[in-house]
Amino acid sequence: MPPRKRRSGDLPAEHRTVDYRHAAEKRTNIPPARMAGEGTVPQVPKARYSYSPHLSPTLQFDPAGEPDKLEELVARATKGPLSAADAGRLRAALRMREPTLEWAGKREQREKGFLEVDPVALHIHERVSARAIVRAALREDVQRDLFADPQQPYQEAVQFYRHDVDWANRLILGDSLQVMSSLARRESLAGKVQMIYMDPPYGVQFRSNFQPMASNRSVGESEEDIPREPEMVRAYRDTWRLGVHSYLAYLRERFLVARELLNDTGSIFVQISDDRVHLVRQLLDDVFTPSHFVSEIAFTKGPGGLETKEALAARFDYLLWYCKEPTKLKAYKLFEADEVDSEKFTWFETPEGYVGRLTTADRDALPEGTRFFADESLTKPGPGAKYDFEWQGRTFDSGRRWWGTPKPALHRALRADRAFIVGNTIRRKKYLDESPPKLLDNLWGGLSGASNPVYVVQTNAEVVKRCLLMTTDPGELVLDPTCGSGTTAFVAEQFGRRWVTMDTSRVAVFLARQRLLTASFDHFRVQGSAGDMAPDPGKGLEYRKTSNVTFSAVSQNAALDRILDEWESRLDEALSRCNRALQKVTSEKRAKMLKKAEQAGRSAGALSEADKRRWQLPDSVQFQHWTVPFDVDPEWPTDLQTAVEHYRRLYRGKVEALSVPIAATAKSIDLRDKPVIVRGVVRVSGPFTVEGVHPEELSLGEDGLFDGTPNEFEKEEHALAAAAQQKNLQAYLERMVRLIRQDGLTFLNNQRRRFAHVEPLFTQGIGDVLDAEGTWEGVDGGGAHEVAIGFGPQYGPVTALQIEELIRASKRYSELVIAGFSFDADATSIIQQHSHPKLRIHQAYIRPDVNPGMDGLLKETPNSQLFTVFGSPEIEVRRDEEGKWVVELKGVDIYDPVANTVRSSGADKVAAWFLDSDFDGRCFATTQAFFPDHDAWEKIAKALGSSADVEAFEAFEGTESVPFAAGMHKRIAVKVIDPRGNEVMAVRALEG
Repeated sequence: MPPRKRRSGDLPAEHRTVDYRHAAEKRTNIPPARMAGEGTVPQVPKARYSYSPHLSPTLQFDPAGEPDKLEELVARATKGPLSAADAGRLRAALRMREPTLEWAGKREQREKGFLEVDPVALHIHERVSARAIVRAALREDVQRDLFADPQQPYQEAVQFYRHDVDWANRLILGDSLQVMSSLARRESLAGKVQMIYMDPPYGVQFRSNFQPMASNRSVGESEEDIPREPEMVRAYRDTWRLGVHSYLAYLRERFLVARELLNDTGSIFVQISDDRVHLVRQLLDDVFTPSHFVSEIAFTKGPGGLETKEALAARFDYLLWYCKEPTKLKAYKLFEADEVDSEKFTWFETPEGYVGRLTTADRDALPEGTRFFADESLTKPGPGAKYDFEWQGRTFDSGRRWWGTPKPALHRALRADRAFIVGNTIRRKKYLDESPPKLLDNLWGGLSGASNPVYVVQTNAEVVKRCLLMTTDPGELVLDPTCGSGTTAFVAEQFGRRWVTMDTSRVAVFLARQRLLTASFDHFRVQGSAGDMAPDPGKGLEYRKTSNVTFSAVSQNAALDRILDEWESRLDEALSRCNRALQKVTSEKRAKMLKKAEQAGRSAGALSEADKRRWQLPDSVQFQHWTVPFDVDPEWPTDLQTAVEHYRRLYRGKVEALSVPIAATAKSIDLRDKPVIVRGVVRVSGPFTVEGVHPEELSLGEDGLFDGTPNEFEKEEHALAAAAQQKNLQAYLERMVRLIRQDGLTFLNNQRRRFAHVEPLFTQGIGDVLDAEGTWEGVDGGGAHEVAIGFGPQYGPVTALQIEELIRASKRYSELVIAGFSFDADATSIIQQHSHPKLRIHQAYIRPDVNPGMDGLLKETPNSQLFTVFGSPEIEVRRDEEGKWVVELKGVDIYDPVANTVRSSGADKVAAWFLDSDFDGRCFATTQAFFPDHDAWEKIAKALGSSADVEAFEAFEGTESVPFAAGMHKRIAVKVIDPRGNEVMAVRALEG
C-alpha cells in the first residue's frame, strides 16, 4: 500500500493521540506466562481473614426497668432453683439481643474463626497499548515503551515479585476471591485501593449472568446457552450450591478481602436489586459494621421499569455504599444541572433590566445576555431585625416574620438590583449563573440501562461514574472484582484513575479488552502538562468551575458603595435628560402610543411591563428610575429615543461594573464531572496487561499429593484439607485415564485413533508430571509405551509452564498427548514451536461435560468424541513490494464445545486476531488488533478527523496486517480468539 498523502495543514494523527500514564505509581513485577518456568515465585502463607464474633453495641432502653432486675435474679440463681416467673424473665432477657443475619454454614464459619484463601500467583499473558496500534495503523514506528514494558535484564526479570516496575492497568482472568487476596498479600496492595465497585449476581437466576458467546447477548435456558468454562461454572455453582445461603457466603468472603484492600479513606459500592438488597445490606453491616454505612442509593434502570406480571414494575436498582474508616472518608459532592425551566428558576432579567416570569414564549424570544433567577425570602421566622423600609415610593415591613439582614445591607442589595419587589414584599434575586447546581442526593432518576450494551449484564456507565467521582481523585486506584463488560475500568480510564478488574469468564475478559482497546475519550487537561503526549493525571485535572454568590456577599460588601454612588450619579443625570425629552412629546404622539397599547392589549390579552412603559408615557408626572422604559418605539421623538437608549446603556454599565467585585467574593466550586477538555486531541486507553491465575499444579507422586509450588508455611492443620484434595485429584485423574483409554483421540475430519493400552503413572508413584502412558492400536511397540499423556487441571487452563515440564518429561516417548479443558495462548505457541524431531505433540480439548464440575448441567452424550485434537492458526508471512512484512490469517481450527467438534474455519469467522510484530519471546504485545466481524475502530478513526485516518483503520477489519518493518527480535506472534474467548497463538521467525 503506498504511503498516505496528508492534507496540508493537518496535524499528524500521532501528535493528536495521547494516553494517560501514571508515572509516579509502581506495581510488582509478576512473571510473563512464557517465563514462568525460568524463575521462582516466592512462597506466601495462605491468607486468613478473621470473622468478627461481636455484635456492634446498640443502645437499648426498657421503660419497665426489667434489665435492672436481672442482677437480683442472678444472685437468687446462685442460692437455689429459679421460680417459673424468674425463669420467664430470664428467657425474655435472652431474647433482647440485636438481630443478626444467619444462613446455612455461617455458624460453622464463625466457630472456625477465619476464612482461608490461597493468594495464587498471577501471570501476564499480553501487553496492550491502544496508542501503539494507532501508530501502526498510521504506518508509524511502534516503541516498546508504549506498552509500559519494563524491559528488565534477564537476571532481574526472572526474580518474580521482587521488583517494582512502571504501572500498567490490569485485566485479569480468574476467581475474584483468589485474585484479590493475591493482590493484597503478594503485591502489597492492601490498604491502597481507593474505590471498589462490585456488581455481583443479583441472587435471582442461575443463568442470568452467563454469556457463552462474545457475539450473542441473548441468553436462554437451552443447553447451548450454558458456558463451557468449568472454572466459571464452578464459581457460580459455589454461589448457588445452597441457594441464597451459598450466595451470602460467597459475597461475605469477597467483602472480607475487599475490606483489606481498601485505603482508610476508601469506599466500596455494591450494586444489587430489590430482591436481595435487604440481605446484602445486613451482610455488609456484618463485615464493615453499621457505623461504616454511608448511603443507600436508588437509581432508575429504565424509563418505565421492567415488565412484570405481578404487582408493580421494578424501576430501581440499588447501590450500597460503605467506607473503610468513617472519620477518614473521602467524599466529594456532585451536582445536578439546574435547567432554566425548572420550578426554582422561574424569573428572567434582560440586560436592560426588564424582569418577568419565565414562559416558553419568553424563552424563545429572549435577547442574548438574559439571566435567569429564583426569588428567595429575605425574612425568617425569628429572631432577626424589625424595621420599616422605604423603596420606590412604598413602605415595606417583615410582617409577622423578621428581616434576615440589617437595614443598611438590604438597602445596598436593592441599589445593586440584587433584590426586587414582588407584590407587597421584597425578595432576593438568586441568579442561576451564580448558583451551584443542585446537590446530588441518593435518588438518581432519569437513568436507563447501558447504551449499546455488549454484555448480558452491563451497568450504565453514568452510575459508576458518579460513584468514582464522589470518592476518588485522579491517579488513585479503582478495583472491580466483577468485570463483565469492563464498565468500571472504562470509566476509570475516562477520568484518569488507575484500575484493576477481573472475571472468571473468558468471554467477559475478551469483551472488556475490546471495549477498552478501541475506546476514545475526551482529553482532559492535566495540571502543568501542556504538550505532554502521555500526561500523568495524578498531578490533578483542571475542572470547569461554577460560582456561589451568597446574598451577604452583595448586601454586606461595602466595596460596592463607591461604584453605586458613581453610577447612580450618572443615572440621575440621564434620568433628567429623559424627563426633559418627555416634556416635548405632543399630545397627539401620546394618543398614538396609547392606541398602540390598546391594540396590543386586545391582541395579547394583557400588556407586559415593558409594553406599558413604552406606550403609556407619563403625562402629568415624570419618569422615575423604576419607570424608565426598557426599549424605545421608533415613532417616539428622536430626543426621547436617544435619551432612553443612553439611560439603558448606563444601566448596563452599572451592572457590569458591579459584577467584578461581586465575582471576586464568589466561592469557586470545581465541577468534578466536567474537566476542562483539550480540543483537537484524541485520547485512547493507557497501557494495560491481560493476566491470568496460574492454576495450582498438583499431581500424585510416591508421597501422595504433590504440590508443584510447595508452601513452607503449611501446617498440620491443613492435613485434612490436603487429604481431601488428594482424593479429589486422584478421582479426577482416574476418570480422565479411563475415558481416554476407552475413547482415544479424534482428529480433524473425524479421524480417530484408539489406544491398545493406557497405564496410569500416578498410581505407581512416578507421576509427578506425566499422568499416564499408552500404546496406539495397531502399532507394534515391542512392549514399550510410545505415547506420554498429561492432563490439564480440572479448573483452569493448561499453562506454558506445564507444557514445558511435560515436554522435558517425555524424552523417551515418540508422542505426547496434552489434554485440557482450555489452553493458554502461550501454551499453544510453545507446542507449535516445539521442533524436537523425535517427539510429536497432540493438543486435545476434553469435552466439557466430562468435567465433574459440569455434572448435571449438560446432557450426557456417551457416544461422542471425548478428546478432540486441535490445530494451530494458519498464517502466511510474506514481504510486500516495498520490502515490508505482511501477515495474513488464512484460517484456524475452532473447537465447538456444544457439538464437541473441531472445524477448520475461515479467518473471517474468528472473534478477533492480534499481531505482535516484534515478539520478544517473553510476553505478547499487541501492535495490531483485528476484529473481522465488525468495525470496532470506527470511533477512534472518526475522532482523528481525517478521511485518510479512517482509511488507515479499515485494514483492522480484515485478515491481512498493515505492513511493518522487522523489529529487533526478527520474530512475530499471532494470537487468535474464537467466539467463546479461547485463544491460540502461533510464532514465526522473519527470515530473508
